[in-house]
Amino acid sequence: MSDWLQDWLPNEELHAPAVLVTVARVEGSVPREPGARMLVDARGFCGTIGGGHLEHRALEMARAMLEQGGGQAHIERFPLGPKLGQCCGGIAWLAFEMADAAQLALLDKRRNEDTWRIVHVGWAGLPPTRSTNGDVAAALPPVDRVGGEAAHPTSLLDAHGRLLAGGDAPPLDRTQGTHIFQDADNRLWLADAVLAPRAHLMLFGAGHVGAAIVRALAELPCRVTWVDERDELFPASVPANVTVEATDTPEVLVEKAPHGTTFLVMTHSHALDLQLSHAILSRPGAGDWFGLIGSSTKRRQFEHRLRERGIDAARLDAMVCPVGLPGIEGKAPAVIAASVAAQLLLVWEACARQPDVSTEFI
Repeated sequence: MSDWLQDWLPNEELHAPAVLVTVARVEGSVPREPGARMLVDARGFCGTIGGGHLEHRALEMARAMLEQGGGQAHIERFPLGPKLGQCCGGIAWLAFEMADAAQLALLDKRRNEDTWRIVHVGWAGLPPTRSTNGDVAAALPPVDRVGGEAAHPTSLLDAHGRLLAGGDAPPLDRTQGTHIFQDADNRLWLADAVLAPRAHLMLFGAGHVGAAIVRALAELPCRVTWVDERDELFPASVPANVTVEATDTPEVLVEKAPHGTTFLVMTHSHALDLQLSHAILSRPGAGDWFGLIGSSTKRRQFEHRLRERGIDAARLDAMVCPVGLPGIEGKAPAVIAASVAAQLLLVWEACARQPDVSTEFI
């Protein structure tokens, strides 16, 4: 789930008025991608749309909305070079809307599901949308047209394009992500894709390094299933993206894990590490990433024993051991965690660039 919501919920309720600022569309080089958000109230803000002058100006405008008692959702156009002096020089369209506490709470509950928010943000004709440089809606780039009735404002759709709030919705292309579209009546809508993280790590081991890795991944776009037989080792509270599994049959979780799961093995027992390694490398297909903590000596020993158990050379070659980025030699748990987290981000981002790769949810 996005950092703007994870920072806000469930740590505090949304009692005071707040403004949700969303990067709705971009052109050229900009600090953040469509779908980046921040939540602003009179006390502070959560999340970021990229920092710098753009974010500073957006905070001013959001707080002005709060001081004025709210207002209609709308789009603002920001040419970053000529108007804000930012060297990236692109154009960002930001959507400003009053936050809906019930909607945010529902999004928090659906953090592992893809969700669409549909928000009316202005008109393609009169009345015009506003712009920071005086342009009206004509300044918007061509937007997607959708025939038929428009979606209900401030509504939630499930991953199949169905409105959670009821009613019919125009068809939406999930591959577009957050974008602006225009209906047959020239109304402009923000289609905001709040996507569940595709990356899923199954982490075996609740020791010092495992705990450090969980902390390192707490605010990254992933889901973590944290597995150990020793229930007493798990902390009283874990990050929102973590699910704890205390079990003495961890190989069953390996068997049931969806295709494309990332596995990381670092238990307290070399015998258990070997058992899990065999279970992971015996899974059908080759869509999983498997990392095993240990030295080059441990790798050689495991390769020999796994080969004896029937694991072929290609699967053994794909086993990552030692784990972490090459060149980082520190052995402290936090150092290992930082190195492994960076390695996992490289793996997950490479996977995300593969259009045919899909990961099931559990």
